Amino acid sequence: MPTDASLGHGLHAVRLDGPTDLDGFRRACRSLVAQGIRPEQVTWEISATSEREAAAEPDLFGGALSQANEHDAVDAGAGTAHDDIAPGEAQALRVPAAFAALCGSAILHRDPARFALLYRLLWRFQRESGLRQDPLDADRMAVSRLAHAVHRDLHKMKAFVRFTRIKPDAESAPDSEPDGPAALPLHVAWFEPEHHIVEAIAPFFMRRFTQMHWAILTPERCVRWNGSRLEFGPGAGRDQAPPPDAGEALWLTYYRNIFNPARLKLKMMQKEMPKRYWKNLPEAVLIAPLAARAHQRSAAMIASAPTMANRRRVVLMAPLAVPALAVARPTNIAELRAATDRCRACPIGEHATQSVVGEGPLPARLMFVGEQPGDQEDLRGRPFVGPAGQLFERAIGELGWARDAIYVTNAVKHFKYELRGKRRIHKTPSQQEAAACLDWLEREIELVQPAALVALGATAARSLLGAPVAVMQERGRWQARADGRQVLITLHPAALLRTDPAERAAAYLRWLDDLRLAAPFAPGPTG
Repeated sequence: MPTDASLGHGLHAVRLDGPTDLDGFRRACRSLVAQGIRPEQVTWEISATSEREAAAEPDLFGGALSQANEHDAVDAGAGTAHDDIAPGEAQALRVPAAFAALCGSAILHRDPARFALLYRLLWRFQRESGLRQDPLDADRMAVSRLAHAVHRDLHKMKAFVRFTRIKPDAESAPDSEPDGPAALPLHVAWFEPEHHIVEAIAPFFMRRFTQMHWAILTPERCVRWNGSRLEFGPGAGRDQAPPPDAGEALWLTYYRNIFNPARLKLKMMQKEMPKRYWKNLPEAVLIAPLAARAHQRSAAMIASAPTMANRRRVVLMAPLAVPALAVARPTNIAELRAATDRCRACPIGEHATQSVVGEGPLPARLMFVGEQPGDQEDLRGRPFVGPAGQLFERAIGELGWARDAIYVTNAVKHFKYELRGKRRIHKTPSQQEAAACLDWLEREIELVQPAALVALGATAARSLLGAPVAVMQERGRWQARADGRQVLITLHPAALLRTDPAERAAAYLRWLDDLRLAAPFAPGPTG
């Protein structure tokens, strides 16, 4: 039970039973609001009993852990039978419907000021009628940030817990039958959550591994599932986790073999798998060597001969399957557009509205090559007219180049997408799909006869140079094609649109610096 003690000078100290004592926090809030005690008059503390319990040595595999079922673990705020406020006073509290759930998440955060923040917001809800309609209020945004951090921590714990199989000795369950449930192997995992989430996440693992006996050890709180109930206890040390077993070696073999070097995106991987978790992930030791060899392996995969199937399916009739080499060689852009419209060398063309070939003068000294048409380009049949194209137009204007004297196109001629409701969401073309369009791109280059090309993004760079290119490392550099033409590597404008808004202006200026290197081949100023 939380206690409320006056400290003199109008100050009140509220002591909660633990860092996640939501029931106690709710009761204290009702009492404080009913007494008219302002937020700045309250100090929040965690009981010494809870602190001593957290510091105690845990009996991980014995029976000294506190018992709780799923309802106890997840419905922390259900009981308010011991409130010291009359029903009429309790009903007078006015908060938005979503505040209770937000409060239940934010209280699991490690920030010691969370209780003061939540009470201040609750107090303001009673007195500021416009606060409900102000989602940008500083206190509301602060609580939302706490809840978001907790939700992310919950998600990461679901993803990064790794169990090791051990066989408990007889002392683990002295009263059980040798062949009973307690004799089953125990799976133990070590994890270091950032916030107080163990009791909140335990029911997920109970449902996920119902038929398995397991324990999760963390520095502040441990949980065990014995097949019938969840048991919680104080924290443990890293040295109490078991060493690797044979299952870990099998997992590393599996991870090594499913690693796809062609789809490696280190920054995205580190965003989803932050480095703070790596020390407890067995597969983390493989990431650096696999990443270092990724480009070499990807190039070897492309250069290797195709695997021949044991059986061949006979295509009885495929009138639309017209690959690039099976049609008359286009002699102008109009013929190229007609030929790509009929092309079904890959599945993309079947679902696109139309093909989108390049646009610009013939010949042109400078040719820009992007990845593929977007939604707007597919509907209008013209390249670079969507949001990324508008950013490209802006850059060309700021560089002072004549837009109508530049040729722009894409490596892939049809729009690849997936449906989400009524929206068509861009999907990156595969290497096989880009390779199917390579003949069209090369014919387009022959028609345009550019002195130099600019590759906008990885797909364009791979198609123009015939090998994978690390765009972030090679951006702002010229590379030579097999035909002797120079290719400038830089980002696709769509990548800038996905950049963090706080960094977008600086990224745009750096992108302009990349493009400016093509100035010797660019047309003169407009007008």
